[in-house]
Amino acid sequence: MNKQEIENFLKNYHWMINTIKISRETLHEPNSRLTAQYGIEASLPKAQGTTSDPVLSEVVRRNKYWTSVKKYEKKVMEIQSRIHVITDEREYEVLNWILDGKGYRWIARHMGLSETHIRRIKDSIVDKLIKVSQMSQTA
Repeated sequence: MNKQEIENFLKNYHWMINTIKISRETLHEPNSRLTAQYGIEASLPKAQGTTSDPVLSEVVRRNKYWTSVKKYEKKVMEIQSRIHVITDEREYEVLNWILDGKGYRWIARHMGLSETHIRRIKDSIVDKLIKVSQMSQTA
């Protein structure tokens, strides 16, 4: 992983976690409001290039969605498996706020530091996460 990928993972971590959580909750309560068409609607021509089976269309849509959720899970696990390398208290605090979806300005106000200093701390965090990534690739 490179610096840009790790920064994007950190920036997107919050919404990816929420998506995973909501997806897992809805897995247990599927929405089954799809019904077959009867009467005159059943005899009308269907659109070309697609199936007229609404259940199949829903299965295809959900499979695509679950594929993207699996990608989110992989990215989240990559970040979570590397958090242990952040040992400095300020860095750990900044990392947790970033993972909670807070912006640099909000974190700076909360911690009583400048936004520039928060960005430097974030850069230090990313550098440490990159080093762990590089060490795991060479091992």
